[in-house]
Amino acid sequence: MKEETERQNVTLALPKRLLRRVKVAAAEGDTSISAILTRLLENFVQKRDTDYEKAKRHAIAAMKKGYDLGTQGKRTWTRDELHER
Repeated sequence: MKEETERQNVTLALPKRLLRRVKVAAAEGDTSISAILTRLLENFVQKRDTDYEKAKRHAIAAMKKGYDLGTQGKRTWTRDELHER
């Protein structure tokens, strides 16, 4: 994935204990909190997109297959019967 050069700052409120642990983890991994969050958010969005595409393909396949309504493919009513008042 091509990294974007344009950036925008965000404000994030984290529990102090968690922030301390994240700072240590970032330092140990020779990276930054920003890089960690960027990677996590990219993975989150990619998974969401993948899940959406999977659900979309499943729904389209189900529509193409159709559903058994128990009529053996025969219509047992007329349009007029359905619209009687």
